[in-house]
Amino acid sequence: MPIAPKHPVPVFPLPGVVLFPHAPLALHVFELRYRNMVRDALAGERKFAMATLKPGWEADYYGSPEFHELGCVAQFEHVEWLPDDCYNLRIRGVERVLFTKVVNEFPYRSCEVEPLPVTPYDEDDPLVEMERDTLMEATRRLLPLGSEAWLQPPLSIGEIRFEAIVNMIAHSLRIPAEARLEMLAMDGVFDRSRRLLEHLRQMHAAKPAPPPDTGGRN
Repeated sequence: MPIAPKHPVPVFPLPGVVLFPHAPLALHVFELRYRNMVRDALAGERKFAMATLKPGWEADYYGSPEFHELGCVAQFEHVEWLPDDCYNLRIRGVERVLFTKVVNEFPYRSCEVEPLPVTPYDEDDPLVEMERDTLMEATRRLLPLGSEAWLQPPLSIGEIRFEAIVNMIAHSLRIPAEARLEMLAMDGVFDRSRRLLEHLRQMHAAKPAPPPDTGGRN
């Protein structure tokens, strides 16, 4: 079972960003309130949560725009402090959470969170290998589309667990934030993988057909 953080977690809400456990994310932090958040997180439990802003956030971005109740706690992998007092970060998702109570509003929001469990599965189950192979094949078919289909390269060396593969592809696929939030909400890795496969196949079916081979003739 996931273990709840000992203290309220700082929250970094952004539009369109949905972080999944195991997935990496690069951030450039320049707003004063979130620079303070980074410093406080580094001095504390060294974690914060990524949240996704709800539609209409533009009207109150510098105040307290609403964010979805589902998010992901992240840990620092790399911190670069810049001469202008901003930060370049590389973080990685740790666990899914529900934001249950805002306990601090200024200078940034902090929330109590409820960790969400993952439905257990056996990594050595032959069904896992079949699902992984099917998902990887569908992913490879979309890789040539580059930034048309992907927010970032979907896989990195060393990610071998099924859940990590599923989450990294879901995190990277260029689909609406609402679709990624729907997958993040799923407790079962198989359910998430199959919904992800639907998105991959739909995107592949929507690819423009290659031009006909005219043998060099116009």
